[in-house]
Amino acid sequence: MKNFSKDPLSIAIIGAGVMGRGIAQVAASVGINVILHDLDEAVVNDAVDFVYKMLERAKEKGRMSETELAISKSCISKSSELENLADADLVIEAIIENIEVKQSLFKQLEATVSDDCILATNTSSLSVTSVAANCRLPDRVAGFHFFNPVPLMKLVEVISAIRTSAAVVEQLQALSKRLGHTPVLVNDSPGFLVNHAGRGLITEGLRVLHENITDVQVVDEVMRDCLGFRMGPFELMDLTGLDVTFPASEQVYNQYFQEPRVRPTPLQRRRYVAGLLGRKTKQGFYRYEDGNKIESAEPAVPELEVNSSFWISRDNEELSSKVIAVLQEAEVTIDDAATPAKDSIVIVTPLGLDVSTALVNENLPAERTIAVDALFNMDKRLTLMSNPATSELVLNESWAAFAKSGRAISLIRDSGGFIGQRIIATIVNIACDIAQQGIAKPEDIDIGARLGLAYPQGPLALGDATGASRILTILENLQLVYGDPRYRPSPWLRRRAQLGLSLLDEEI
Repeated sequence: MKNFSKDPLSIAIIGAGVMGRGIAQVAASVGINVILHDLDEAVVNDAVDFVYKMLERAKEKGRMSETELAISKSCISKSSELENLADADLVIEAIIENIEVKQSLFKQLEATVSDDCILATNTSSLSVTSVAANCRLPDRVAGFHFFNPVPLMKLVEVISAIRTSAAVVEQLQALSKRLGHTPVLVNDSPGFLVNHAGRGLITEGLRVLHENITDVQVVDEVMRDCLGFRMGPFELMDLTGLDVTFPASEQVYNQYFQEPRVRPTPLQRRRYVAGLLGRKTKQGFYRYEDGNKIESAEPAVPELEVNSSFWISRDNEELSSKVIAVLQEAEVTIDDAATPAKDSIVIVTPLGLDVSTALVNENLPAERTIAVDALFNMDKRLTLMSNPATSELVLNESWAAFAKSGRAISLIRDSGGFIGQRIIATIVNIACDIAQQGIAKPEDIDIGARLGLAYPQGPLALGDATGASRILTILENLQLVYGDPRYRPSPWLRRRAQLGLSLLDEEI
């Protein structure tokens, strides 16, 4: 077997669609010979023309010289017959996501290529072990999952099936780096690493919407402004397309035998059936005009005098002190008594609990109590959460008071864990269970989420930054509020929270 990190190579790519041509482009760019194969000659011709244009654009932007452009173009050849792939060192399959079709193709390939040739599938959702099941040499079959667009998404999942040899995995790792991509090693499992880890943001965001806690724009604004995400769950689903996101959500859920942690909501299916797919249909969770997302303006702050004083629960001193600092900026009166005065507005700062449970626990007046999420960044935006008994006057006066600090205010209905807490706790918990199952190493889990999902931090690092014990508390309280095994903490999380260890720490 050749050394994939440095030897001259011949790579065959079967399937000249978006993924196939993207892989062909990055391979040719580094001087690897590529045979782009498709049964339809017109498709192959179109794909090669597209790759040439992309390479020419790279040259125009100064990313390659005229000589390098000529070499890269010369590396690409076309094929519509499997026999042309006989001398390939590696075959990458990037065809339709159908297990029977893939299995049939791999059997044909085994009759065509040498026994030293590595066979890889770019599948994003099917079991690599199943793809290899009917092969004569299943040890040479692996997953090699790139992300779209391949030249820009510098991540590749190297997926080891049950019988994949270590040598094959090592060669694909080396090739990934040669292509300028970062490999993450993943054991074959539903959704692999990135699609599995990505369920937290999407499914929990949908649950917030499903429970009528607030609208899509508020969820996205909170995730951007308070937690530093580039996009909230609904912006992300509109960009990716619900025709991609929904099937992936169902597949991961069903392949895990209805694991509650990754359970989708009925809302996602209804929108998919209705054809509200996102940017590609000009309407998804948002409407789009000329490619631009249409958003609502921030709601107008109530025009009223803030006459009430504010009493802040000391149940969590660190969080209450952050709320007091904001109210002091707003120059409103703070009630410093041990218990709230009869006319004071009461503020609680729960972790994982809804307002109703928090105020009952502290024996506080329901009609005068609201909650503030003080766990995350409060510089741009604050989330205020009412309970079913909160009076309209109390809510409006609280809104006006906090708005005086110059921050945007998001109002939501009573919910365990607000928006940010429950989404982050779900993201972290799923990542912890990926580590617990040994699907990927903790470091690779975080690399995959950062490069594949554009998270501001890897989920385990995010859990450490938030505090593993806090994430554990949020999840336990969410379980208390909802009675849903979806929120049961992963053993990986619980043990490290109890011992004061980093979530990135591996066991010996």
